[in-house]
Amino acid sequence: MNMRASAIASGLLIVIALQSGGCSEADTDTIDTGRAALETRCSRCHAIGLEDTSAHAEAPPFREIVRRYPPENLAESLAEGIVSGHPDMPQFVMEPSEIGAVIDYLSSLLPQNKS
Repeated sequence: MNMRASAIASGLLIVIALQSGGCSEADTDTIDTGRAALETRCSRCHAIGLEDTSAHAEAPPFREIVRRYPPENLAESLAEGIVSGHPDMPQFVMEPSEIGAVIDYLSSLLPQNKS
């Protein structure tokens, strides 16, 4: 199995586990790991928190992105490498171990999950 197919399979397994209830509510460590993964790759352009402003005018805050795209639907894109229509967004691939944590963090940004 090539590297891309392996990454896709790993992402799909995470999606299946999340949708089947195989994963319990995310704990703080997992959410922190997801946030850290996004900070290192995305925060130079995107706002990644609940109230910060995106540094790049055309980069929507993640709190808005999760309202348009359910976080669990992003697993395959995170495994394959997210590609955007604007030329200055770098392509990156996440490790399978990071994908679930990122999805848990993004899910924590949804309005029903706020405390």
